[in-house]
Amino acid sequence: MDILILFASLVVILLGAEAFTNSLEHFGERLGISEGVTGSVFAAVGTALPETMVPIFAILLSSGSETLRHEVGVGAILGAPLMLATIAFFLMGFFAARKRGWHGTLNPEPTGFARDLLWFNWAFCLGVIAVFVPQEWGWVRPVMAGALVTLYVVYLYQTIRSSANLVDDGHGTEADHPLYMTKVGLPDNLLAILFQVGCGLGLIVLGAKGFVYGIEHLAPKWGVSALTLSLLIIPIATELPEKINSIIWIRRGRDTLAVGNITGAMVFQGSLLPALGIMLTAWVPQHEILMGMAMTLVAASYLTWVVRRGVLKPIHLVVNGLCYVLFVVSVLFW
Repeated sequence: MDILILFASLVVILLGAEAFTNSLEHFGERLGISEGVTGSVFAAVGTALPETMVPIFAILLSSGSETLRHEVGVGAILGAPLMLATIAFFLMGFFAARKRGWHGTLNPEPTGFARDLLWFNWAFCLGVIAVFVPQEWGWVRPVMAGALVTLYVVYLYQTIRSSANLVDDGHGTEADHPLYMTKVGLPDNLLAILFQVGCGLGLIVLGAKGFVYGIEHLAPKWGVSALTLSLLIIPIATELPEKINSIIWIRRGRDTLAVGNITGAMVFQGSLLPALGIMLTAWVPQHEILMGMAMTLVAASYLTWVVRRGVLKPIHLVVNGLCYVLFVVSVLFW
């Protein structure tokens, strides 16, 4: 039964992702904004909001012990950027390779890609540093959390400010297909677009909740700690399914939207959520936490290096997948 729930949830997520990407393309086209803003801000934040509630619920509203709540919350907070920087990029490369070959070229708008990675690296490094700040330094952690929030606000400002120039350079958002809601008789206007955005996001959330339910009932058979389980399972159940948007876009050749959907979520998940963890949890160094942070930074730094070389190919993203494999092996067997 749990397997059937997982399968049905995946189907719902696929339908929601298709509706969501189609409506966002129309939304971005109607507003006259760049693909970078559509992918890195609207798509990334829109799909990241549901799983953002997992650590908030675990830390603030759960009825479990404080240690358990903190482990689940920290696992969810750190697992999301880890999943994005490793498996999400690998899967995007895999599906791109099926059409273009492993040595084909991925062509996201380079300045936005580089900007997202730069801001993520700065923000996540600050979160890593905070792990080693002694608990008795009470004033330091709130300052670091405030700095992370400020970093994200500045990132948003820079991303939106660059939109006009990118549109002029030919990187404006364009819809590939008619708005799906027009097929059921609704007019092609902003209200219908927003309605489809809501429907798509609602289906994604519903599917993700079903996915979580199925995983929760299968997970006890695996016999791992709450922190390890949170790092491994929660991001798969909440973050990865929503990145199907990127797979849809990469298969359509919309590389800027596909990459921005991932990197924009990385900046969001790597700045605002660690700020929450720094303020509300113990946020201390543990083996699983340190390995997750290390593999996230290795994968993100590697991507930054590849982007600076000027050519991104699907074969390059195999390294990101290997980073995740190394993390799993380290937490389960070391």
